[in-house]
Amino acid sequence: MTLSKKAEATRQHILDTGYQLVLHKGFAAVGLLEILKSCNVPKGSFYHYFPSKEAFGCALLQQYVDGYGRKLDGLLAAEGNGHERLMRYWDAWISTPDDAACGWAEECLVVKLAAEVADLSEDMRRVLDAGVQRLLARIAALIDAAREDGSLPAGPPSPALARVLYQMWLGAALLAKLSQNKTSLAQARDATVLLLSCEAARAAHSLPSHS
Repeated sequence: MTLSKKAEATRQHILDTGYQLVLHKGFAAVGLLEILKSCNVPKGSFYHYFPSKEAFGCALLQQYVDGYGRKLDGLLAAEGNGHERLMRYWDAWISTPDDAACGWAEECLVVKLAAEVADLSEDMRRVLDAGVQRLLARIAALIDAAREDGSLPAGPPSPALARVLYQMWLGAALLAKLSQNKTSLAQARDATVLLLSCEAARAAHSLPSHS
């Protein structure tokens, strides 16, 4: 679909506004009329920009995972050894330098939508899962880099460890939403440090290596 610059800007505005609505309400609970009203876009024009609500959802998720990758690029660009760069990522789940009260966990669409889209839309599930798989590969690469520079000890296969850590942080983020405090995220950080330590790394050799 080829759009004019003005139409492309409107489409982007719909995606940006829709992201905030979906982040707070979920995908199914947000209707097209609510999105268009919030965007101040006339009724009936939605299908000029997206063939369906599901197509809108796929575009929204693709934009999210692409943006997440760029944010991660920026976060990891600063100097530091492998361990420091890896922990910088997990710390960003709790807070950011610009806002100590807000972290990536609070704006995570995987936390918000994973269970919903898995049942709702196969296309949306694929977009989100592909983004998660790319993220897991990057976490595994960070672990490998930290082991290579000596800032982390040898341990279980990095893909398995990356998956275990990510699963733990997803669960912590869900509990943080439920309790409205960051205790579970702080505990996930402590557990991450332990899992990455030499003693835990040796014990963790029993982690499954399958994807």
